[in-house]
Amino acid sequence: MVKRTGPQNYQMQILLNNIEVKARESRLWKRVAEDIAKPTRQRREVNIYKINAVAREGETILVPGKVLSLGELSKKVDVAAMNFSSEARRKILEAKGKALTIAELLQQNPEGKNVRIMG
Repeated sequence: MVKRTGPQNYQMQILLNNIEVKARESRLWKRVAEDIAKPTRQRREVNIYKINAVAREGETILVPGKVLSLGELSKKVDVAAMNFSSEARRKILEAKGKALTIAELLQQNPEGKNVRIMG
């Protein structure tokens, strides 16, 4: 059996270490750490239309993967993800929302309150 080594990207390793400190206190960050530690091919990809269908106005959505641009966003939603396509980032900003990295969300909301994981 092959031993999983986790992300090889240095920034991802730092992010995972920071999240694991918070994971001891919060189930949200524990779940995010588990998802980030997965191989790249198993990470989530979420389109804008799914975010629009599930999210409420003013809510924060966390995608432990990549946000893609298919669909339209009609709500003001803050979205935190590992990666954004350039078109997805533009659509989020046009809807008056914020496109954050997971590290920025961790700094702004270390308790993980009012955050919904998607994917």
